[in-house]
Amino acid sequence: MNHPFSLPSEFGPEATLGNSKPDARTEPPATATTGKQPRTVFPTIFAFPPNRDTMGGTAYLLLEPTGNILIDCPAWDEVNREFIEAQGGIRWLFLTHRGGMGKVKEIQQAFQCQILVQEQEAYLLPGLELTVFQHAFQLSPNSEAIWTCGHSPGSACLYHRHYGGILFTGRHLLPNAQGQPVPLRIAKTFHWPRQIQNVENLRQRFTAATLSAICPGANTGFLRGQRAISNAYEQLAQLDLNACLQAKPGL
Repeated sequence: MNHPFSLPSEFGPEATLGNSKPDARTEPPATATTGKQPRTVFPTIFAFPPNRDTMGGTAYLLLEPTGNILIDCPAWDEVNREFIEAQGGIRWLFLTHRGGMGKVKEIQQAFQCQILVQEQEAYLLPGLELTVFQHAFQLSPNSEAIWTCGHSPGSACLYHRHYGGILFTGRHLLPNAQGQPVPLRIAKTFHWPRQIQNVENLRQRFTAATLSAICPGANTGFLRGQRAISNAYEQLAQLDLNACLQAKPGL
């Protein structure tokens, strides 16, 4: 039986979830993917099964008229490759943080896609052709990358304006045991106060009318069968960021 604050078995290192108790824990390392097909989150958004190469991270495929966007790396297997091909390939591979990189080289070679990464993570991909950005980058008329450092120096989110506004948060915001979006502090968190400040920046940037859902980059088992975190802005607005700031890092 899982500890009340433990993360489901496909997720990453031990951590403290927002203002949860300091002994909050995650679960063991992820197991290999099972060859399952990606799941439909919204009609043009698909979530891949957790990827062992990215510590159980969840990657997404976003279908766009100007070229599809892959958000972080799914497991590089035949099922996922054929699925991406069937959806028309990808124009962009957007990396939310260094932990979402996975088989970047292989994916770029297979689809001849552009890799978009925040400038402070770019050095981790030597020899690859990259597009880097500083504060924001417009991938399409509907989708924009936003720098939200804290979890890592180049941690970033992707905002998609359809379906009432969707935010792909990587590991900047993750569901806790109750399925609520929270910042997650781990022992390797780059800069916790900056991460908290960037949560506040998102609250100032969006409204209930422009942010309806969050697609997190891990911990999706805590969604209990839901495909995304709904009422996203309202839940962010209720976060006690002062309490979050006092959270202790996980082991």
